[in-house]
Amino acid sequence: MKAKRVPERQAVRSVAAHRSSWGPHHESWRTVPLTACATRPHVSRHLRVLLTLLLCACSKPDTKPVAAVPDAGAPTAKLISVGPRLFSNQTSQPLSIYGEGLKPGMTLELGAPISRQLPLVVWDGQHAFARLAGNFPITGGFSETVVEARVSNAEGVAKLRVINDTTFPDLTSLARSADGSTLFALSSTTDELFAIDVATHKVTRIPTDDGPSSLSTWVDAEKNEWLVITHQYAGSLVLVQTHAVTTRKMVPAPSYVAGAVVKGDRLFVAEQARDTIVALELPSGRELWRTPVAPNPKPMVIAGDALVVGSQAAGSLELLALADGAVRSTFEPGPGTPIIGGHTAKYSKQVMNGKAPRALLYAAKTDSLFVSSIGPNIGPNEDKMEVSMNGGVGVVSTKKGWQRHLGFGAGVTEGLAFDEARGLLYAGDVGVGLVRVLDVKKLAADATASKALLQELAMIPPSDFPRIRADEDFSVKGRAGPSLHSGPRSLVLSNDNKTLYVLERFTGSIAVVDVTIAGKAVWKEQWKVVDPLTQPTRRMGQVLYHADLGRTAMSCDACHIDGHSEGVLYEKTMPLRIYRSTTVRGSRETPPFFTPASTSSMGETAKMVGGRNRFHNPDPSSKEIEALTLYASLIPTLPNPFVSESGAPVEKLTLPDGHEGRPREGLKLFEGKAQCSTCHPSPLFTLDQSDATRGRFIDVGTPHFMPLREAQQNTVFQGFGTPSLIGSWDVFPMLTTGLAGLSVQPDGAVRVDTRFPLRTAVEKWAPAHGRADLLTPQERDDLLAYVLSL
Repeated sequence: MKAKRVPERQAVRSVAAHRSSWGPHHESWRTVPLTACATRPHVSRHLRVLLTLLLCACSKPDTKPVAAVPDAGAPTAKLISVGPRLFSNQTSQPLSIYGEGLKPGMTLELGAPISRQLPLVVWDGQHAFARLAGNFPITGGFSETVVEARVSNAEGVAKLRVINDTTFPDLTSLARSADGSTLFALSSTTDELFAIDVATHKVTRIPTDDGPSSLSTWVDAEKNEWLVITHQYAGSLVLVQTHAVTTRKMVPAPSYVAGAVVKGDRLFVAEQARDTIVALELPSGRELWRTPVAPNPKPMVIAGDALVVGSQAAGSLELLALADGAVRSTFEPGPGTPIIGGHTAKYSKQVMNGKAPRALLYAAKTDSLFVSSIGPNIGPNEDKMEVSMNGGVGVVSTKKGWQRHLGFGAGVTEGLAFDEARGLLYAGDVGVGLVRVLDVKKLAADATASKALLQELAMIPPSDFPRIRADEDFSVKGRAGPSLHSGPRSLVLSNDNKTLYVLERFTGSIAVVDVTIAGKAVWKEQWKVVDPLTQPTRRMGQVLYHADLGRTAMSCDACHIDGHSEGVLYEKTMPLRIYRSTTVRGSRETPPFFTPASTSSMGETAKMVGGRNRFHNPDPSSKEIEALTLYASLIPTLPNPFVSESGAPVEKLTLPDGHEGRPREGLKLFEGKAQCSTCHPSPLFTLDQSDATRGRFIDVGTPHFMPLREAQQNTVFQGFGTPSLIGSWDVFPMLTTGLAGLSVQPDGAVRVDTRFPLRTAVEKWAPAHGRADLLTPQERDDLLAYVLSL
């Protein structure tokens, strides 16, 4: 039989041929014909020959097991995740690494554009820690970048999102020299102080330490005037001479300082890591006394022999003795606090508590305090009115407490300046871009407070500054004007009180206003300090986050000051009841949002909330939604202040109530006997961190609603989501209802009942909410110490 010809096939190339094929002398694959021996007789004969050769070669079988040859290059460890997954390039960031087979000596390898190797502190095979130094560049003008993270000699990759804050200047504080020749502005994100010569408008840049947060002036024994700069992240004060800005000193001080004020040779700082006021001696920085206060203290003012401190989480004011820090009294709005003007005026009897004080001033002649805020917090009411925001100025007597609130019915009042000689109060509105001029004498009485407003002056943004909408969409149908693009943040009067300087946060400039004639202020000019458009879409998002275009008194910033939480609110229609105002920090990682869930992404939230805040006058455009989404998505959780320099939790941590816990032991309890990780798994410690477990609303035995006028709340219960525990050290109050930290008083007021809400949340509702009931007192402290380290 004639053999059939086998079709030609390509021969398999050698490794060398494979490599050479990609070189400059590429050769095509050769085809080699097979010999025509593939008939059945030929195949059978070849098989018989092959079998004979094999039998001859193997005289007897080898029954010994074959030893496995290890692959020296194969990884034996695995990276599962890294947290947090969103952080800023501005400052140092502790990182937690979760995996399998982690060992000492391993490193965390971060890809471009960071391109760094970080040593790991390994607790066990599943947990390790590292710290990434801050202030690294992200080039190209991007607002964020994604970085791949790997562990050396381990499989697996995690993706981290890094926010580009170092090229996004944010002007937040303004001060002037005593002689009025120089103004000073802080950029909190870029670690810069800017000195502006009033005569020439020349701007001089001066580097600060990490995260400058407030400006004060101090005169030393030799009559030299100094700027005192506190910091959010660095544990230092930077002292700069106002007339020789190259002369500077650095002094140790607390970190996480939000506000400061000087009296004589004492600097009083409000720090938010442990929520205390600390008195420091100048220029040494020596601590004189420290007093715990209500959560998130920030604005402060000297009032005679007392220091007044505002809590941005509780909405209260506390009076402390300057000499030793003893708390003398606490003031908060409550049921019956008079509201003059605005849509909340008729709901005085339903006031629950206060909202975040944004600025404080003191009038010595009348012993009165002026407080800017979004107004007293309105609770459940028969009308089911849920828009409790009514930005304005409150008047508080240091002896009688809260006297009244003058509401403007629109915008968000923030910066204040006081001309006591002429009895004029200037109030900047970041929501609508106005400066209002008030008659203090009229403001001092309920009968005349409604006539205290003398003038509203628009801050004109530069002509080349982009608009969030077309020009024809402003100042129509009751909307705000284009001045909302300015962002008046801080106000300072000249030493002769004839000029008002307005720091514009959004445009990166200082507006100059002639206030020579009382009640007839005139906008004169504008001095550029920084380029505000290094990240233009993000800047437009910042404008939108703060803007009150519909003049409803509502904005993202109204409820989430500085991107954070602000107590509780009676709101959200379906179902309408009292909720905790949650933080925006890091929230992009944990959708869905609201309780029950109503939006599943930051973009969907921006569209819904952006339109609702304006009462849909008008609905936000696609470009507005894009910009607002970007800005809100780039608000990170703050780095934890309680971990060590290596990024790992400390061996022992003092808790806010004075107890001491061991975070390492707490980790074992968190993942074991306490049963916390069931609902709060790493790396973000929420079920909402993953698509597989997202959107589960459960009943964990905590209260379903705040017990205040229940008939005026919709108390239907559909379960609660599991909040992320990252940043728990900075959350007040806790639980969806706010009842870990707040409680309802017999008169209907809502007041702080503990400065340590985490202990309440962990212990009070066990065993339904975790198993703290199984733990000894020391184990509970250990567990709390671990959660505070997240």
